[in-house]
Amino acid sequence: MSEALLPGALPAAGASEMTLGVMGGGQLGRMFVHAAQRMGYFTAVLDPDPLSPAGRVSHHHIQAGYTDAAGLQQLAALSCAITTEFENVPAPALAELARLRPVAPAAAAVAIAQDRADEKAHFVRCGVPCAPHAVIASAQQLAAVPDSLLPGILKTARMGYDGKGQVRVRSQAELAQAWNALQQVPCVLEKMLPLQMECSVIVARNAAGQCVHLPLQRNLHRDGILAVTEVYEGNVPAPLAARAVAAAESIAHGLNYVGVLCVEFFVLEAPASGDADLGRLVVNEMAPRPHNSGHYSEDACDVSQFELQVRTLANLPLVPPRQHSPCIMLNLLGDLWPEGGVPPWEQVLALPGTHLHLYGKQRAAKGRKMGHLNVTGASVAEVRATALQAAQILGIAGF
Repeated sequence: MSEALLPGALPAAGASEMTLGVMGGGQLGRMFVHAAQRMGYFTAVLDPDPLSPAGRVSHHHIQAGYTDAAGLQQLAALSCAITTEFENVPAPALAELARLRPVAPAAAAVAIAQDRADEKAHFVRCGVPCAPHAVIASAQQLAAVPDSLLPGILKTARMGYDGKGQVRVRSQAELAQAWNALQQVPCVLEKMLPLQMECSVIVARNAAGQCVHLPLQRNLHRDGILAVTEVYEGNVPAPLAARAVAAAESIAHGLNYVGVLCVEFFVLEAPASGDADLGRLVVNEMAPRPHNSGHYSEDACDVSQFELQVRTLANLPLVPPRQHSPCIMLNLLGDLWPEGGVPPWEQVLALPGTHLHLYGKQRAAKGRKMGHLNVTGASVAEVRATALQAAQILGIAGF
């Protein structure tokens, strides 16, 4: 894709409407659709759920499975370029679409992100350190796992997210038991490491190889699900942030990536003799799409991660996003919804600097992402105080 796909075509110009397509109808697709529509694009969503959050707000909603040939043909016929909103869209479907229309990110990049073993191998090729690990796809590989990788976390190589498909193991016996419980599917065992913090970097890369990035996000996970993201100057030491950004860009360049990519990192506790501000950085995983930890950008930056997704897909100019306010994001899970009611939004929205984003989902369930709350303000102290007050009102644990 060399020419920009410009929105706002008028009937008098004789041009058809400029439509951007997205595979997947979840909340990330919904926010992409909102960003694209705000910039003047029409949108088309392919998702089998008639009540999908993105499908309900898009100009076109194709209710079909992700490998449905007729549905893919219809999406390609409607769209000038196509992206994806979650990493488990079948890569062959993206490859099929790419025969007809520009697709970003490419199927090959998404396929690597779909398999933890391939993903680890890519990190190694890019010279980015990751946790000591072993691939387990056979009884022989299971038997060959060294004791030095224990205790560890056994993760399914495919289809795991938000803590699903992961088991902590402390011994060889527990490892064998866990692999059997996971139906002996291919897995990756990662050594458990002493963590100081978790952080993530969101980069956007265009077809010409230009990269821009959002400020580094400091993240707190609970039960394997992102709970809190804090973004402000000094949230992590500047040298550490620079290393994380460089590593994320190296990973994107190594994939010849086009689109928005999130790379998650672990910051390990520094050895007693080392510099505590420069704890060792290891990559955890990547997501070939916008990410939960980047939602703060909608209210705290002049260009959000979703506008970056639109720009890379449409081959528009990339500009480095600027953060104008410190921000803390609280993830809003279905646990917060009382039976037959809603959380106390009136009290939350009475707090200055609160921005509520709900995803339009029809059913709340434990662990289900229903929305997020961004808190902005003039100072970090002000934002933290307001975010903690909002968390207390909602029943979210402090941080």
